[in-house]
Amino acid sequence: MIKSFVVGTFEDEKVLFPAVKHVRKAGLKLHDVYTPYPVHGLDKAMGLRETSLHTAGFIYGLMGTMIAIGGMGWIFAVDWPLNFGGKPHFPLPAYIPITFELTVLLSGVGMVLTYCYLNQMMPGVKKHHFSPRATDDAFIMVIELTGKSNEEEIKKFLADNGAIEINTQVAEKGWWFGRYDREQTLYRSDEVLA
Repeated sequence: MIKSFVVGTFEDEKVLFPAVKHVRKAGLKLHDVYTPYPVHGLDKAMGLRETSLHTAGFIYGLMGTMIAIGGMGWIFAVDWPLNFGGKPHFPLPAYIPITFELTVLLSGVGMVLTYCYLNQMMPGVKKHHFSPRATDDAFIMVIELTGKSNEEEIKKFLADNGAIEINTQVAEKGWWFGRYDREQTLYRSDEVLA
């Protein structure tokens, strides 16, 4: 799906914070803010909710615990019950090391895969870059144009709030599979480049 975005470039986070708050108060659709380094408090200023990655980690860890105890219990008590020196068929203290390791393994791997899925980071995934300066020295604010928004008013609004560069870009929303080292159809600055 092709969308239009107004992209504003800011040079200082002290100017960016009030601009983000003004954009939210104005009711504009803030697509994202790209920064060259983590900015403390920007997520709250943008109105983003707290991540639920820790909840996913707990669920994956619980699955690991249940798989370990259930698997060992089934193997040693039901499927292949052996008498090891008179020990019971379900010796829970002997299961603790394997249970701990499987809990940590599933929790860690599950959280990494969930993080990659939520942030659309995996081999072959390509996203539109709104500005190459976002990883260098600038703060990039991207506002999505909707049917109700006026492009010129948004540009003036960003200029009044301290943006040093403002442009309009047309891009595919979301992610797609592709490679950065090959030429593909890119959408930038209201024109299609092959």
